[in-house]
Amino acid sequence: MNRRNFLIAASAATTSGLATTLHGEHAMAASSPSSSTSPSSAAFNIVEASAADLQSAMTKGRVSSEALVRAYLNRVKAIDKSGPRINAVIETNPDALTIARELDRERKAGKVRGPLHGIPVLIKDNIATADKMQTTAGSLALQGARANKDAFIVTKLREAGAVIIGKTNLSEWANFRSTRSTSGWSSRGGLTKNPYALDRNTSGSSSGSGAAAAASLATLTVGTETDGSIVSPSAINGLVGFKPTLGLVSRSGIIPIAHSQDTAGPMCRTVADAAVLLSALTARDEADKATSAPPRPTGAIDTDFVKALDRNALKGKRIGVVRSQFGGRNDLVSAEIEKALKVLKDAGAELVDLPELPNANKYGATEYEVLLYEFKAGVADYIAQYAPTSPVKNLADIIAFHEKNASRVMPFFAQEHMVRANAKGGLDDKAYLDALANNHKFSRAEGIDRALIDNKLDALVAPSGSPAWLTDFIRGDNSGGGFSSPAAVAGYPHITVPAGLVQGLPCGISFVGAAWSDAKIIGMAYAFEQASKARRAPTYAKTVNVKA
Repeated sequence: MNRRNFLIAASAATTSGLATTLHGEHAMAASSPSSSTSPSSAAFNIVEASAADLQSAMTKGRVSSEALVRAYLNRVKAIDKSGPRINAVIETNPDALTIARELDRERKAGKVRGPLHGIPVLIKDNIATADKMQTTAGSLALQGARANKDAFIVTKLREAGAVIIGKTNLSEWANFRSTRSTSGWSSRGGLTKNPYALDRNTSGSSSGSGAAAAASLATLTVGTETDGSIVSPSAINGLVGFKPTLGLVSRSGIIPIAHSQDTAGPMCRTVADAAVLLSALTARDEADKATSAPPRPTGAIDTDFVKALDRNALKGKRIGVVRSQFGGRNDLVSAEIEKALKVLKDAGAELVDLPELPNANKYGATEYEVLLYEFKAGVADYIAQYAPTSPVKNLADIIAFHEKNASRVMPFFAQEHMVRANAKGGLDDKAYLDALANNHKFSRAEGIDRALIDNKLDALVAPSGSPAWLTDFIRGDNSGGGFSSPAAVAGYPHITVPAGLVQGLPCGISFVGAAWSDAKIIGMAYAFEQASKARRAPTYAKTVNVKA
């Protein structure tokens, strides 16, 4: 089985009607081509704006958090629910403006919490919020069962002053329902479309977070990943996506697939935005042992990843190029990545060709086994802790709900993964423990670590994956594979950065490093981004105009 299939498996170059401009405290989003602004007014355009841009504008009094939130919410109405109808946002926060006004009052009183103070953020709909929004993983089975407490990372975002303006759609149950799913679709949220070509797929499972960030529906978005669910939709939507080392970011309050691989992470338009968001998310959580116990380093970890943003970070670095990921069905992407490799060399990196990653073919089947076992246990544990009033209590209940409501829940694909997971035993089964040990051995010491140590490397690079494929509800996903599994199974850091366009569709280059080398990987990604400037904003084309 292809892991990709079961887990994924503006210039302000928007049109004039999609641009959004702020004018002081009473700013509103432009919603039609006829919207205009006074040439003499000090306009501030939120399209493609970074967190630093927004923070600077608020510091200078050009805009308020309330004005920003109102503009982004209007933009959601204008292009997510109307116009091209991206459908990336599954729900908006009815309290967002109230929260923003309170943060504005704090700023006026001289209290600024940090770089995220007043900044609008969207989070994936598998991250619990104890507010008026729901947490459903896109599933009708969890609709109406509100979380009784915030996920740990939501608490950290609120403490940092971020305004959570809504939740994003996703591949239902984080794409762990069917062997032939269509990424970006959920029974609660419908289909999310790709802003670069509306008939193309967004990949998954963090589909809505990817499309929303690309379309400037928020400054920052948060996704989650088990294997590919941050990096693949980020690459396909022209974004920076960062999957941190397992244990850097808490998973408490996130609807799981597998605790041995799951993590949340930033999905943003720039490495700098990813760094500032990651800094806010990172903290020890006593409820998540991965963040506070070995193999996490015993010493303090510097959680200010903005410090890693160094244009010269590639100088003197030895980087392994994983050649087995080039060519094949992704030959057009490979051509773009060859150009990216030249950028790396010109920036001072020494490139070392690796025919393949050691033992990368030895944990495919066992990865799937681990996910099945952990999904069954994890879903029941999440519901018990965060949604105790839910009528479904475990995976068996969810499967039964789907069967009873098949016409609404399963009009396109079934629930083979769930059925297989429900047939598994407990986490003390020898088959599970052996599979997990195999995964760790061949992805870590005999995999990424071996490649890095034997070749004296600072990081590995490869194409992140294929460009967006045509969405097809009949046959399901048709991706060309990707480079997500080694770092996902190992629990090691992986960042994708825009590397170019293939017939107008984005592609990304991946940087993978050793455990806890997150800052180092961010630095190299930033240096590449600044040297290449490869990202282009989406144009909301109806389809790809292939140039033969």
